[in-house]
Amino acid sequence: MRREQIAWAGLAAMTVSFGLNFSVGVFFAPTAASYGVSATALALAAALGTTVTGLAQPLVGGLLDRVGAKRVLIGGLTLISASYLVLAVVRTTWEFLTVYVLLGGIGFASSSTLTVTTLIGRTLANQVGPALTRAAVGINLGQLTAPWVATALFEPVGVRVTYALLGGVGLVVTGVLWWVLPVDHIAGVARRAESLAGRGRVLISFGLHSATLYVVILMLPEHAVETDWSIAAAGRLVAVAALAAGLTSAAMARLQRWYRPEVLLQILYGMRIVALALAVCVPGPSVLIAVAAVFGAASFPVIPLTMAIMSRGLDPARMGRTLAPAWVIHQLAAAAGLAVASGIHARTDSYRGYFALGMAFSIAAARLVAPVRKPRTELVISTA
Repeated sequence: MRREQIAWAGLAAMTVSFGLNFSVGVFFAPTAASYGVSATALALAAALGTTVTGLAQPLVGGLLDRVGAKRVLIGGLTLISASYLVLAVVRTTWEFLTVYVLLGGIGFASSSTLTVTTLIGRTLANQVGPALTRAAVGINLGQLTAPWVATALFEPVGVRVTYALLGGVGLVVTGVLWWVLPVDHIAGVARRAESLAGRGRVLISFGLHSATLYVVILMLPEHAVETDWSIAAAGRLVAVAALAAGLTSAAMARLQRWYRPEVLLQILYGMRIVALALAVCVPGPSVLIAVAAVFGAASFPVIPLTMAIMSRGLDPARMGRTLAPAWVIHQLAAAAGLAVASGIHARTDSYRGYFALGMAFSIAAARLVAPVRKPRTELVISTA
């Protein structure tokens, strides 16, 4: 497939994967009311699902290098779509937690950015940056459409039918991708991953990014409901964030022609700091629209830009296992962030405390991705 076709296929896959994964935030309040699942259990499900996704990354990386990115991607999309179908019929809290954590967590691990990065990287080698950024628009498209559709369906058809419809659409898209994607040819199975030495600062910044990203996107609707928003209006904050992020991602695909990813990342982290400062310091519910728009615009494009840096010069045959540690850090940091945010919320009845912590994380991340300045060398003229 040509570069454009691979990018479009990656966009479709990310639309399903991230759309279903991040739609969970808008389901929290109606699920608690319809299923009798407590808010604490839902927060625990989000944290456990994110942890499972992180712990599964080494396994996913090995499978990418052994059986190919297409098979892993299709398997992951099937699992996460099927999780929504099963959630439509579960009856008890433990059934809900098991399906969400295992099917959803492993499905997302197998169909998210690590898999799409490997799929594109094996086709385009070191030109992965712009194509991956274009494919990553699917992250925002999924967040824009899935939560919007879900909030529109809750009242007329109910929560269970909404779960089933979204899962069914995911399976249809998965079938189309199975038909159109070619099998990626693997020259041979490498014995072990390459070293990520020299990329430690970027790895830490990636973890700090995810520790804030998941909390804001998954918990912002709940935070809005607590400030007297309706459930439907609060759910649409995720769509606002997704729309802003999609526009930024499209711009980043073009800006990489002239600017290095490190420079663009610093700009994005600066925008995140502004968004979180608004959430912490400006009172009133209306400011949450600006928070969603600015935070969304500045956060999701960080993922493909970071992967463009991490994948530079890597052997395509070993890319799955080599990049897996980055996604372990990403997901476990996200799970830790959700756990800490839940603890802060339990004590203060607000997420503002964690938003302030996210500001500190974003400042640190911006410093970590700053291009390293080479020391100046002075010409020394010696006289005999």
